[in-house]
Amino acid sequence: MPKGNIVFVLHAHLPYIHHPEYNYFLEEHWLFEAITETYIPLLRMFRKLESEGKKFRLTMSITPPLMEMLANKELQNKYVEHMELMIDLARKEIERTKSEHPLKHKMAKFYYEDFQKILYIFKDIYQNNILNGFKEYLDKNYLDIITCNATHGFLPFMEQYPQAIRAQIEQGIKTYEKHIGRKPRGIWLAECAYFPGLDKYLAEYGIEYFFVDSHGLWYADERPRYGVYRPVITPSNVFVFARDPKSSEQVWSSQIGYPGDSRYREFYRDIGFDREFDYIKPYIDPIGTRTNTGIKYHRITGKDVPLNMKDYYDIDAAKTAAREHARDFLRKKESQVSRLMKLFEGLEPVIVAPFDAELFGHWWYEGPVFLEEFMRYVSESSKVRALKACDVVDITEKVQIVTPAASTWGANGYNEVWLNGSNDWIYPHLHELVEKMTEVAKIYPVPENTNPKIRRTLCQMARELLLAQSSDWAFIMTTQTSVDYAVNRTKTHVKRFLDLYDMVKSGKIDMGRLSHYEWVDDIFPEIDYTMYLKT
Repeated sequence: MPKGNIVFVLHAHLPYIHHPEYNYFLEEHWLFEAITETYIPLLRMFRKLESEGKKFRLTMSITPPLMEMLANKELQNKYVEHMELMIDLARKEIERTKSEHPLKHKMAKFYYEDFQKILYIFKDIYQNNILNGFKEYLDKNYLDIITCNATHGFLPFMEQYPQAIRAQIEQGIKTYEKHIGRKPRGIWLAECAYFPGLDKYLAEYGIEYFFVDSHGLWYADERPRYGVYRPVITPSNVFVFARDPKSSEQVWSSQIGYPGDSRYREFYRDIGFDREFDYIKPYIDPIGTRTNTGIKYHRITGKDVPLNMKDYYDIDAAKTAAREHARDFLRKKESQVSRLMKLFEGLEPVIVAPFDAELFGHWWYEGPVFLEEFMRYVSESSKVRALKACDVVDITEKVQIVTPAASTWGANGYNEVWLNGSNDWIYPHLHELVEKMTEVAKIYPVPENTNPKIRRTLCQMARELLLAQSSDWAFIMTTQTSVDYAVNRTKTHVKRFLDLYDMVKSGKIDMGRLSHYEWVDDIFPEIDYTMYLKT
């Protein structure tokens, strides 16, 4: 019996943040929070479903910066130290909450046990590198792991520089091959950002498919016969999947989405801010800045309820809500499929549901439970089945050729999140850096014939350029969170690049400064600056 198909896509990404010059660095904790609240909970979900014999299917992008951070030994050690500290705090909280409230005490015991299990999975099962876990489920055919462009650079703003686009794609694929041991079949374009013509670059590098937002197909050249509910293929023979707006709204909407249920955990209420300073001081930023600890005792309660009036959180009630929402989501997908199959005269629709991976667990604490329950329910459905994007590519025989329209998945669908009055100053610098990088790469086109000091300097210039291009810095400037850090990172990479450029042009390499830059900006050790010769 024909079924409708759902392709669940999780985009796992964080900017490359590694500060070996500091024992503690606040922004490195973005990675630690994601490991604890999203990545390891996903791996636990995979193990549980596998043990039950459930054939779940997911597509995941793990971006090159995230792969590099997860494989970084120093960050792994810092994560272990961080978790040991959190376990110590959770142990104290068990005693502290005995006299406070039964639900707080229940959650304190939960956090203590859960943190210990997470650290066990990290250290003992995956030997500090959880990429091994994701690769395991790729090899077992439950997952399709795809790549992303190297540093999540915003490719539409590189349209006039083909060498910059090729460098982003080529380094992304190389990094994937290094960590995963095979070639990626698909790619998640940073910010889901596409411009007509980008598909030819993807085809050059053997990419078989990518994703666009809904309006990328709605306004395509040649209107897709099945809208966003069947993949199409570009003139360069690359498959394109488009986001289903209904699925996004049901899961992600701030107004009607599931994560807003009153029973779910309140993200913004954390004991890092609630406890008295002397008690919490050993567990927050050593300079005294209060930070999240991951120990939270309150539930959303109501959207209009102030933070200090939130009711206590009960994880069992929250898990019940997640199961209810998973069943509701399946019913909605079954109903949607029935309608689409009538319209398509029996042809199987493909519903694509992409989300930031960090929504599941980090922002929506019960998200992994929802996903696990949905995969369990859908495996028993007679109307809907979960597939990986590559499965759809393999079984699709008839496909329409169209040229997708320019689009992103940012606010209002185009480029304004990454180009506005708060961040437009960065692009003249980024363009200048690409031109200078290309200029000096042309002077030294054969690395084997290049002085080793010059070669190292050119490679570090390429790293600084790629790091400066990360779309995260422009995004942060727009959203007005951690703006000082984003501005400083952009300026720092531009300055370091120009320092190195001057060294190459003068022939006077300051080895001390070069070594320092290689140490503090240590992404992509295998990088090849001649990527920038491919104009």
